[in-house]
Amino acid sequence: MLTDIDYQLAFDLAPIGLVLSRNRTMVDCNQRVCEMFGTSRQQLIGQSFQILYPSADEYERTGARIAPILNARGVYADDRIMKRVDGRLKGETFWCHVTGRALNRDAPHEAGIWSFEDLSSRRPVKAELTPREREVAAGLMDGRTSKEIGKLLSISHRTVEIYRARLMRKYGASTAADLVHRLVAG
Repeated sequence: MLTDIDYQLAFDLAPIGLVLSRNRTMVDCNQRVCEMFGTSRQQLIGQSFQILYPSADEYERTGARIAPILNARGVYADDRIMKRVDGRLKGETFWCHVTGRALNRDAPHEAGIWSFEDLSSRRPVKAELTPREREVAAGLMDGRTSKEIGKLLSISHRTVEIYRARLMRKYGASTAADLVHRLVAG
């Protein structure tokens, strides 16, 4: 019977990426995060999460969007496109499922625990998308309506429909359902 659990070893070898954060800066991470983003622990510790995002705008908008949800619920989860940091795949974007827990709901970015799951084997990124197209695509894959996506992103539902039309052209989709299918399939 296992009585002495080595929590540091469990953290380091967890099959899912784990990051501990303070004020949106990585203070610790496990081996899986390093593998996923193609970098070393030394290169991530002390860095802003911004280096994992395809653009600074997406980093800022995501932080603003999740803060009230973390404040209200203490947890947040979504699928989003992230960016590999280093190695032979440097700059490559990939779909990632991100889940986070705020340790203090009153200051949701103060300290947190985040998990990252690489979805690229099930959902490859096949088209070059703008930051806003990536956000709209993520909302569509979550089953949200244009109005819900617009509210979430603080843009009009008509603007969301324009981005949805662009996505349909890029993916060669004929209907919204076909677009979602193509986004999910890659």
